[in-house]
Amino acid sequence: MEITGIETYVVDVPLVDLDEGVDGIAPYTTNHGNLYSMERVLVRVDTDEGISGWGEVRVFLSPEATVSLIKEGIAPMVLGMSPFEIEAFRRRLFIEYTNVELFFAPIEIACWDIVGKATGRPVYELLGGWTAPESASRRHRQHQDEYDETNSVECAYCLGILDPETSAERAVEVRDAGYSVLKTKAGRDWRTDVDRIVAMHEAVDGELEFRLDPNQGWTLDQAVRVCAMLEDAGVYLQYVEQPIRVDGHGSLASLRNRTRQPIGANEDTYIPRNIGALAREDAVDVAILDMTPAGGIAGLRQQAAIAEDAGLSVTHHCAFDLGIRTAAVMHAVLGVPGFTLPPDTVYYGWEGDVITEPLTVADGCIELPDGPGLGVEVDMDAVAQYALDG
Repeated sequence: MEITGIETYVVDVPLVDLDEGVDGIAPYTTNHGNLYSMERVLVRVDTDEGISGWGEVRVFLSPEATVSLIKEGIAPMVLGMSPFEIEAFRRRLFIEYTNVELFFAPIEIACWDIVGKATGRPVYELLGGWTAPESASRRHRQHQDEYDETNSVECAYCLGILDPETSAERAVEVRDAGYSVLKTKAGRDWRTDVDRIVAMHEAVDGELEFRLDPNQGWTLDQAVRVCAMLEDAGVYLQYVEQPIRVDGHGSLASLRNRTRQPIGANEDTYIPRNIGALAREDAVDVAILDMTPAGGIAGLRQQAAIAEDAGLSVTHHCAFDLGIRTAAVMHAVLGVPGFTLPPDTVYYGWEGDVITEPLTVADGCIELPDGPGLGVEVDMDAVAQYALDG
C-alpha cells in the first residue's frame, strides 16, 4: 500500500456561548486573549488501495502558512511511502532549523487511521489496547478475557478565566454534570487566580479536583505565593500547569521544592527531549503531553514512556480539538502505557463537528466508537458548512 495523495481542508467552527449552560465556554479567556471559534486544518491521506485516513491540526501563524507547510513541505516526502511505515519515517524526518514534527503529526495520525481500517482494528488496539488505568479510563477488565460494553475515557472539563462568583457557579454545574476534574485558565492576575480557585473549591465542597493553568503567566515569586496561599486555604490542586516560562527548568525545580502543590509541564514538553531533562532536574510531577508537537501518536508514545520510566504522572493536553483529533487523543490515552490522569477536553463546547456521528460526552467521559481506525467518518457537508472563506 502506498500514499498517493494528501488533501487539506481549513474549517472555522464556533464555540457555544457561556450563557448556554455547562457546555458553553465562549468567550474562552486566557492570559493571551479571547476565543470565540477555532480554525482547524483537516488532512486526508489517500492510498492506492482506496483507503483514506484523516488527521487534524490547529492553524499555525495562518491557514495559508499551515496548509503550505503540510502540502508543499511534508507531503512530497510522504508520497509513495507506505502508511504502515510510520515509525521508520518519523525517525528519518529532519529539516534544519525547525521542528517539522508538528506539521507531520496530522499525516501520521491519518496513517494510523488507514492502518486500522486496513486491518479492521481500532487504533487503541494497534497500540496495545486498554492500557490506561481505571483513573483515566472507564473501560476496565471484568475477567481475564471479558471487557464491559462501554469504551469511554474520563476527561477534565476546561474553563476560561471568569470572575470568582461566575467560576464558582460553573464549578457546581460541572460537578453536577458528572465531571471529577476541572481545569481553569489563569495568569492575568495571580491574586484573582487564587480567589477563583478557592471560590470554586468551596462551592463544590471539595468534590472537584482542580488544575490551574496560567500559560507561563506568573513569575517564580508569584507562583510560590499562589501555591502557598492555596495551601493555606486548604486547596490542594491536581497540578499547576506550566506556571512559569519555558526553559526555566532550574526555576521550575525550585518551585517544586518549595510547594506541596504538584507541578506540571506542558509548553516545556513541546520540545520532545525536554521530558528527560525535566525528569533529571526533578522539576515536575506531571507531564502534560501533546501529540502534535510530538509528531503524532508514535512520538507521543515515546514521550509517555520516558515520563512513565521517570515516575511522572501523565495526561494529554487539549488544543481545541474537533472530532478527528479528539478521537485520536482518546485512542492514545486508551492504548499507550503511562497515561494516568484524565486528558483535557473542550469537545463539549463546539457548536458542531465535522464527523458524521459526533462523539458522546456523558458523566464527564467521552465514549469512543469501536470502529476500525479512529472510528470516525468525516461529513463533507459539515466541512463545507464550516469552511474558512478563501
